[in-house]
Amino acid sequence: MNEKWHRHLGAYGICLKEENLLVIRKGAGPYIGRYDLPGGTIEANESLTEAVKREFIEETGICVDIIKNIGVRDYLIPYELSRRGTTHIHHVALYYSVKCVGEGLTSAPDDFEGQDSLGTLWVPLRECNVHNASPLVLEAIQWLKTGNLAVESKRLDDWVVLQKEF
Repeated sequence: MNEKWHRHLGAYGICLKEENLLVIRKGAGPYIGRYDLPGGTIEANESLTEAVKREFIEETGICVDIIKNIGVRDYLIPYELSRRGTTHIHHVALYYSVKCVGEGLTSAPDDFEGQDSLGTLWVPLRECNVHNASPLVLEAIQWLKTGNLAVESKRLDDWVVLQKEF
């Protein structure tokens, strides 16, 4: 097979409140139809922490403070992206622990080109699993339980891309 990879670098925040994780409902990409962490692409001339704060406002309506740089994890995922002619994504995720500064949870995120969030919610940790959550959410839960991120890349060769409906 002739694989063509696209690398995606994103900065994401882990925000926990009383055993509930703040997530977005993903509306596009390999995690469509699943819970995902707020965060995403770092824009030109933007620091990593600025990207996390901006993404939280755009996707959740909540301002956050960065508490801790947790680390980096990468995922190798089969996903066809016809407009780029790619067959796989190498998703590099930079994780941060964050705390809410405001209470402005929004069910409808800002609408702009490239927005892939279908809304925000607090999900009990025990309800997140491989069938309804992105690998980023599952890694965040593992970090919350152990205080550690895995070091090795995670290959998701059998990844199933869902439909948009939740």
